[in-house]
Amino acid sequence: MTEAETAGADFFDPNRGDDPALARRVRLEGASVEPPRTNYFALYRIESGEGTFWADAGEHAYQTDALLCFTPYQRIRFAPRAGGEATLIQFHANFLCVETFHAETGCGGVLFNDPYGEPFVALDEPTSADADELIARILRERAGDATARDEVVLASLKILLIVASRLKASRSEGPTVGAGAGDEHRRPILGRLRDLIEENYQTPLGPSDYARLLDVSPRTLGRLTREHLGKTLTDLIRDRVLIHAKWQLLHTLRPVKEIAAEVGFQDELYFSRVFKKATGVSPTFFREYETEIRGGSNLSMLSAGTSIQAGEPNGR
Repeated sequence: MTEAETAGADFFDPNRGDDPALARRVRLEGASVEPPRTNYFALYRIESGEGTFWADAGEHAYQTDALLCFTPYQRIRFAPRAGGEATLIQFHANFLCVETFHAETGCGGVLFNDPYGEPFVALDEPTSADADELIARILRERAGDATARDEVVLASLKILLIVASRLKASRSEGPTVGAGAGDEHRRPILGRLRDLIEENYQTPLGPSDYARLLDVSPRTLGRLTREHLGKTLTDLIRDRVLIHAKWQLLHTLRPVKEIAAEVGFQDELYFSRVFKKATGVSPTFFREYETEIRGGSNLSMLSAGTSIQAGEPNGR
């Protein structure tokens, strides 16, 4: 399959008249469900059922009253233990650009593109009611053709992201990455790990190097990242590198070779293989396709570094 074929019916392309925002009910049942890769952001509001899901290499449990958050080009897989229903909302950056909207809400770094956090929000009772009301409004608007339909959908989607971001952020206590109640003695290690990766992900440090810097064994650090972040330390480092690389590819015209070297890949071809394994497409195709369908608007954004929570992921 060629890359042009990869960007097929499931990819947003305004040249085909595709809709930049979609909403529909879906069922999650069977031994395995693997939605096709898309260039949409995706929200799954789990209404019933439970099971396990994978976002790239990260493994997490889901259950009723959860909002799962996925980024474009991400590989997603579900393994339902009890079949259930969900509402799926998809939107492309042409409809709502998370990189700019999150400057107001923080939803970019809280809900999306945070390699240190779980890609979901467990909804409490009041937030669940708010989310269901907003999602119902989105479904009604998408099913009709009333005046200013897209404006209503956009407003409802923004509020939904704000509500979910507030809830998730309220459960976070600074650098307590991936830790829950009863894990107070482990939280400092995970917080320091995040800080170290943010300082060093552009250098060729591996899992054993981070374990040494944290004065713990590689086995202990690996177990903590698997238990609390759902992924290996190698995957965590790679995810952080790829977030930076994708930002640079989308928002600058720097050569791929230069971007690869900046994140520790002296071999551009090896970087391209790693990038394609993670996204399904090559770095060049990713840049050219998204820039074309966005009309070049992505290139007007500043690429100067700020923190990952503010959007530009070089952490400087």
